[in-house]
Order: sequence, then structure tokens, then C-alpha cells
Amino acid sequence: MPLYENVFIARQDISGAQVDALADGFVQLIADNGGEVKKREYWGLRNLSYRMRKNRKGHYVLMNLDAPPGAVAELERTMRINEDVLRYLTIRVEAHEEGPSAVMQNRGGREDRQRRGDRDRDRYSESRDVAERGDRPERSDRAEAPVAEAVEP
Repeated sequence: MPLYENVFIARQDISGAQVDALADGFVQLIADNGGEVKKREYWGLRNLSYRMRKNRKGHYVLMNLDAPPGAVAELERTMRINEDVLRYLTIRVEAHEEGPSAVMQNRGGREDRQRRGDRDRDRYSESRDVAERGDRPERSDRAEAPVAEAVEP
């Protein structure tokens, strides 16, 4: 069977549990039509690039499908009818990626970063230490103005 990736965006005002129930219904629909969902990832509530049907955010869900084309057509028809689905995109792929998707891999980097308050404190303390030690060179851009000598007549 062909392999597909499907991403859909659900409305912002439904809960995460309702999004899971919606995705479970789509998984059941694929299974009823002879397909299988290999992987399902909930990417969370994310900002949209532009407003869609008066929504500024949406719940993103990725599904890797191993299904016949008729099952995918039925899935897209159901998504088109459902009022909770803002947008969907299904593409055919040669192979599914192993492990977490690129979106989920980028989410882990946030904990590794320094907090904003710590960064500012480190920067200011470093400049203060340099000033206290006297490591700063004298400013050479201030040239002393020549003093005019008084000439007697």
C-alpha cells in the first residue's frame, strides 16, 4: 500500500482531549477502510501565519498513514465536512521518517537555553568586572587639542 503523511489543523477553542478524540475518529476511519496509522504526533497549540476562519491559533496533528488511496480520499472528505478542522494536507511519500518529526525535535531546544534574566546578569557582571580591574585601554580617539601659544608683538 502507498504511504502518506497527513497534517491537519483543528480550531483553537476545542480542548486537547477533543483533538485526541477527533484524531481517534480519523484513525478509526482509516482502519475501517483497510489502512493503518503508523505514527500520530500532537504538535500542540501553535500560532497560525494568518487568520483562518477567525482563528489565530490551531492544534496541529501529524499522522503517518499506510492506506489505500480510497481510504485517504474518504479521510479528506471527512476532514472537509468537519467544522473543527481548519486545514489539512496529505502528501504521498516514499518512506516514513523514523523517530520524531522535525517539529518535535525542535521543541526540545527551549529547555537548553539560558533564561533571559541570567543572560542579562552575566553580561552586565562581566562588563562591571572589566571596569573594576582596569583592563580597559585608554580611549585613543580623544586627541588632545593643541594649545595655542601666546605670541608677543
